[in-house]
Amino acid sequence: MTKLQEKWNELADVKDVLAGRDWFMGTSGNLAIKVSDAPLQFLVTASGKDKYKRTDEDFLLVDAAGEPVEATHLKPSAETLLHSAIYNKTGAGCSLHVHTVANNVLSEHYGRDGKIDFKGQELIKAFGLWDEDAVLSIPIIANHAHIPRLAEDFEEHLTADKGAVLIRNHGITIWGKDAFEAKKLLEASEFLFQYQLALLQIK
Repeated sequence: MTKLQEKWNELADVKDVLAGRDWFMGTSGNLAIKVSDAPLQFLVTASGKDKYKRTDEDFLLVDAAGEPVEATHLKPSAETLLHSAIYNKTGAGCSLHVHTVANNVLSEHYGRDGKIDFKGQELIKAFGLWDEDAVLSIPIIANHAHIPRLAEDFEEHLTADKGAVLIRNHGITIWGKDAFEAKKLLEASEFLFQYQLALLQIK
């Protein structure tokens, strides 16, 4: 099996798991996984595809600028530049972006603060925060329609090889060293969002 096929299958498996959680409503969301460093190339979801199905056209290979490596009728996801920024500025190997009710509502509720903080929650340990007083702070950035402008704001928060950023009323983008870590961080983030949303509803 080639490296490309191996990474394709790895990303497809993650897509299947996230689809099972119903996190791809209306063809939303996009996923990417790095295939090589020199030259930098990564697989990214093709735009407008039904992510609840598994097909041979789910992903396409793009370069460091997010452009297709080979001629294809497929179009890279609209947010490909965000994934490109991740791989150009960090050592991450996989990045995931999903839209959920919880992450959208909380991004709006805490949008003016520019972040949402979690303290005393067990699942912040997924981010390597083990101290009793540790705080997980997830930035919230504006949802610019112009993707290059969005990517510029997003890049400001690419300070580590793993992390998460909320885009206001748009969704969360997370990245990690590999597909396992990226999925783990996404799952932990969504648990925290759902918990915080439930907490706000009973206050």
